[in-house]
Amino acid sequence: MKLTFILFVVLISTTVGAMAFGAGRWRRNNAAFCAKMQAARAPTAMTAYDAREIESLPPPVQRYFRAVLQDGQAMVSSVRLSQQGQFRQNESKDSWQPFRATQFVTIQPPGFDWDARIRMAPGAHVYVQDAYALGVGSLHAAVLGLVTVADMHGTPETARGELMRYLAEAPWYPTALLPCQGVRWEGIDDTSARATLTDGGTTVSLEFRFDADGLITTAWAPSRPRSTTESAPWLCRVRSYAQRAGMRVPLEGQVEWQLPNGPAPYWRGRLTGIDYEFASAVIA
Repeated sequence: MKLTFILFVVLISTTVGAMAFGAGRWRRNNAAFCAKMQAARAPTAMTAYDAREIESLPPPVQRYFRAVLQDGQAMVSSVRLSQQGQFRQNESKDSWQPFRATQFVTIQPPGFDWDARIRMAPGAHVYVQDAYALGVGSLHAAVLGLVTVADMHGTPETARGELMRYLAEAPWYPTALLPCQGVRWEGIDDTSARATLTDGGTTVSLEFRFDADGLITTAWAPSRPRSTTESAPWLCRVRSYAQRAGMRVPLEGQVEWQLPNGPAPYWRGRLTGIDYEFASAVIA
């Protein structure tokens, strides 16, 4: 009985030690990644939004910028987001798991680092980094931050998929959608338009749809990479707009693959914190 108890204590101590080691190593690696993003930042082309810039844009895009920005709004240069929600790893099951995440975004050059903890069981989390920086896309997931279960890095497909994510999430940092930030807009009809963004050798396009108030409701791609060999239509929905630092931004959303057998949502969440850095000032 005494030996069993000792073995139990050793097992618990080893597990707790491994968890602490994995968490610490993950934090250090992620901090180094964000530091690399910070070091690569470049000045924005303009420090403040000039409403005259949108006069030649398609009508639904003009209405969007008038709804979310005011003339003279400082340009977002970076943003830190806090999120919580649910993530579904298995498309064949209704198995949603809670997650919490932080995300660091830079505008020039475009990039982001999504650092998440997805709870798989009490006390057991999968650590996930989904990122795009310096033209390279990556996805790394590890149980307890130690045992790798997914690792994609450096392929053209990964870069394209991650730059699509950056563009789809730009309603959280709406000045990034302006032409002066490199986005080209084409009208489709009175309620939708196509946005195209090029970074280095990667070019992506998304179709944005707008509601009666001019706000973006969805971003859609007819084909987004799911792996190096597979792609599918992809849809992001956003809602619950609110004022943050003088801008109107969505606080909730859902992301799904549109597969032949029907929609396969895999992310749904909300922002719990936004901390913007502007070209001319910092506003929390």
